[in-house]
Amino acid sequence: MRNSIAEALKTAQKSKDKHRVSTLRLINAAIGDRDIALRGKGKDKADNEEVLDILTKMIKQRMESSKIYREGGRPELEAQELEEIEIIREFLPRQLDEQESQVAIKAAIEETGAASLRDMGKVMGALKGKYRGQLDMGKAGAVIKEALGG
Repeated sequence: MRNSIAEALKTAQKSKDKHRVSTLRLINAAIGDRDIALRGKGKDKADNEEVLDILTKMIKQRMESSKIYREGGRPELEAQELEEIEIIREFLPRQLDEQESQVAIKAAIEETGAASLRDMGKVMGALKGKYRGQLDMGKAGAVIKEALGG
């Protein structure tokens, strides 16, 4: 995953795509920060799962920012955030659509034997293990809560 980000950065630099270059540098900086934090914990560098988490968090932050800009009447800043989201998404696995998400959640509930809201953590853990980076966990949480009677 790191290699594909590095290659994309080189390509963006060659084509002089300033916005893409800056977004890819932000991704590299976030990964580098995580690497530094992990060294203190005895780990060499972030693995692909941790990189997926970083990218997912970056998208979530930009979605929140774009909403604020939209509500504040700043369409140019909203557009910039949305463009960054698209660049970051290129490095994530394909997102599950609504129907696939429903099927995955239902299967996770059945696999874990979840019967009440107390079991929500088990279901979320199962989904994160199988669908990291492919499923919006915020939306999944709401669906699980409803399915478990919450």
